[in-house]
Amino acid sequence: MTSEHEPTLTDPAEFWEDRYRSRGQVWSGRPNAALEREVADLHPGTALELGSGEGADAVWLAQQGWSVTAVDISPTALALGRSTAEAAGVADRITWVEADLAAWEPSGGFDLVTATFLHSPVAFPREEVLRRAAAAVAPGGTLLVVGHAGPPPWATEHIAHAHFPTPDEVRTSLELEANNWEVVIAALVPRAAVGPDGEPAELDDSVLHLRRRP
Repeated sequence: MTSEHEPTLTDPAEFWEDRYRSRGQVWSGRPNAALEREVADLHPGTALELGSGEGADAVWLAQQGWSVTAVDISPTALALGRSTAEAAGVADRITWVEADLAAWEPSGGFDLVTATFLHSPVAFPREEVLRRAAAAVAPGGTLLVVGHAGPPPWATEHIAHAHFPTPDEVRTSLELEANNWEVVIAALVPRAAVGPDGEPAELDDSVLHLRRRP
């Protein structure tokens, strides 16, 4: 975040590229805990990750045997992801796609579609993107949407006043036919975290795990 209020850059492509290019490694490099927990027992197949960032989740999925399509708007983030995948020996299992999710349309059906912490401080049609994500899940496949349930204690003013939807709000916004989907989990799940100055905290993740009926 460039200030305590609104971001200076409002174009999504410019905002995210500036963040990744100017800050070096932004995230921890570890896969998200909710992804590891919810996907661990699934049989590997094809996976689509929306907002792949620096690629930690995509690389972890590939290491578990998934064939991954990882989509992000930032070329710098994608380059970091490619480098990580090559170092991990799974470059051949990941297809990296540079695209703005606001306009990008997934093609084909995936056994797993994930969107973890797909939030943005600049304009972003999150509900529309997630509806397209659900439509891309193949019969018998899984949709996993993980988000922040609220701002962390160290949040800037802009983030502190943002609305973070509950799992039920996310499920309602997807506009799914209830008979075609099974709810595996829709809950707030606590997670240990560390703030930018090293302060420990326990945060709640909003976890929605759905299975499309065969």
